[in-house]
Amino acid sequence: MAENSASPLRVAVVGAGAFGRNHLRVYRELELAGLPVQLVAVVDRDAKTLAAATAQYSIPGFATIEECLAAMPLNAASICAPTVAHAECARVLLPAGVDLLIEKPVATTLAEADEIIRLAHEYGRIVQVGHLERFNPAVRAVRGLMNHPMFFEVHRLSVFTPRSLDVDVVLDVMIHDLDLVMSLVDSTVREVRAVGLPVLSRKVDIANVRLEFENGCVANFTASRVSTERVRKMRFFQPHQYLSLDFARQDLLLIDVTAAAGLDPAQLAALASAAAASGQPAPGLSLSKIAVEPGEPLRMEIQSFVEAVRGRTQPEVPAEAGRAALALALEINAAIASHAQRTGLSSR
Repeated sequence: MAENSASPLRVAVVGAGAFGRNHLRVYRELELAGLPVQLVAVVDRDAKTLAAATAQYSIPGFATIEECLAAMPLNAASICAPTVAHAECARVLLPAGVDLLIEKPVATTLAEADEIIRLAHEYGRIVQVGHLERFNPAVRAVRGLMNHPMFFEVHRLSVFTPRSLDVDVVLDVMIHDLDLVMSLVDSTVREVRAVGLPVLSRKVDIANVRLEFENGCVANFTASRVSTERVRKMRFFQPHQYLSLDFARQDLLLIDVTAAAGLDPAQLAALASAAAASGQPAPGLSLSKIAVEPGEPLRMEIQSFVEAVRGRTQPEVPAEAGRAALALALEINAAIASHAQRTGLSSR
């Protein structure tokens, strides 16, 4: 079936767990809304999970991808299986002519990521990686306001859940922000400093990272999956401006500090933080709330994937971008391990 024909794309979801359930829901919603996509199958090795998905969406269910492909033709699929299975799934689907939306991280190793990229090129397939925050409406709005950003402060905190414990907090949570900041800063990373600790699992559950880019931009990241609260925020400074973005609320504030340009950075930061907290402009500052058109990032991500598949165009987050985020996350993990070894934490 030609992807750009009038026929709808025949799509399957591989992995019907926490992420997969949302992919199933959105594909069905898009189908019912009249978009050219049809949810035709679900794949999961867990019989109970598979039975629940097939009953809810009235679609065939399969224990393996091979069984699904033997039973029906597919144009595209979302891979929502655990990260350790991403490359295994891609090895079967890409040679079968199936375009892929792969949940982040794209793979567990750079060798696996490179294999996915090679297979996509070899078989002429599209691979998009699910870096969801790229599609957050507040992120969409902030891109038009970028003007040589030089300092980022990013916090992503969540309460503990037993999902995604096959990877650490950097690959599970922080990778969203690593990908996003790299897409906003037109420079390569020069230096990585990082510290992290396992708390409730055997892998690192909380981490703090400082990146310095070749152009002098600095970015600080804090990620935790053992917090008592949920926080998803990014703040950054650029010449005479401070921007504050709340991912969850899809809010974006811009504080112009031109009138206070004679103040030192510490004074500017204090004024900007006070203004952001109160919602009122401080002396010398002009505060404005940027208009953001609300929307569900996952729906926008999947729509973008469908459009790329049908038009045979470059996806917004190609596999190469997923590889770059994975490479940086792995470098951070190496820095965390080095710090733990140096400080004696690895022996405790």
